[in-house]
Amino acid sequence: MEGVLERARALIAGYDEELERDVPEGTEIFDAHVHLGNDIDGFNGVYDELERINDRYGIRRCFMFCMDEPDRHPAFRAANDRTLEHARRSGGRLIPFVRLDLAEEPIEEATRCLDAGARGIKLHPRAQRFLLNDERLAPVFELAAERRVPILIHGGRGLPPIADNLDRLVEAYPEAQLIIAHAGIADLAELAGYFGGKAGVFFDTSVWSPIDLLSLLHLVSPEQVVYASDYPYGQQPSSLLIAIRTAKLAGFSDEQLQAMLWGNASRIAAGEAPLEPTPPRGGGTFSQPMALARIHQYLSMATPLLWTRQADTIGVLGLALNACADRDGHAEERERIRDLLLAARELWRSLPELEDEAEQRIVSRTTFRLVHLADILAVTSGA
Repeated sequence: MEGVLERARALIAGYDEELERDVPEGTEIFDAHVHLGNDIDGFNGVYDELERINDRYGIRRCFMFCMDEPDRHPAFRAANDRTLEHARRSGGRLIPFVRLDLAEEPIEEATRCLDAGARGIKLHPRAQRFLLNDERLAPVFELAAERRVPILIHGGRGLPPIADNLDRLVEAYPEAQLIIAHAGIADLAELAGYFGGKAGVFFDTSVWSPIDLLSLLHLVSPEQVVYASDYPYGQQPSSLLIAIRTAKLAGFSDEQLQAMLWGNASRIAAGEAPLEPTPPRGGGTFSQPMALARIHQYLSMATPLLWTRQADTIGVLGLALNACADRDGHAEERERIRDLLLAARELWRSLPELEDEAEQRIVSRTTFRLVHLADILAVTSGA
């Protein structure tokens, strides 16, 4: 098994060189969404690992907060203290956000942590089980506006529509800059309808689907987009590749790409006024070669199976591999995807034989990283 994993990791590492070519020369990178700590779902964000990743990929600063920790009660107090300590240890590279539970003294905990050095607020309506019409949100936004600190709110899977109620809060407290995580995919069209072109509202890029990002980029201004990995859930080099390749496909200039990777988040961190939004880039229609479209379809089906560590009983990876044999003139792209998927298939087949929980997690995560890279190539190559 170790030999199979090493081959897979070497294949993934080969995309670091491609990433270096895609990043405009002299560009610094600001990751607007990372976690450190231990989540109740079994994921771990480890300080030393994050530092190694940041050093390897030239990530100079991060907005950082805790996970949904086993000791989150009361009020995420212990986890927030660890966040503040991680920030001190980093010497300024990691910018701490206080995570709140609306049911447990949110204003008291936010005030305590902001006084101790936190520079933003993290809200997670799915994990902490609240809706966006919750009256307890208004004092949090009021405090953020008063302290001139940003709020980062989960906008990904597992939510009902959130745009209407979130708009009411933004209108009531315009001084509180807002970052909607995961490209706002929970309610993307409505969120973009309310906030597209609105200075001070941002969307981060931490999603797994390149189609979602392409959709976002044709609806909101480049000045509203901030790069984010969602470490440890998002991994490199795929996290940077998906953001950069979709932005280029949408038509971002080098200056707009640099703003997404660094400038927009840096202005938020510095408490500066947001730039005036320019028109969105990209279009509402997406076209790609048929073989690559088929590959993307099957890999989208593979994603939830891998996340839940199920066997590929449907055979979706085999279908994607078969699509790599199509004769459509994109031989180089299809061969690169095929290499990734062959390695993924070898790992995936081994999952049912693994009894150790930690080993299962490593193998399923590595398999997903291979599949994710293949999907990014399928969507952004030849389009």
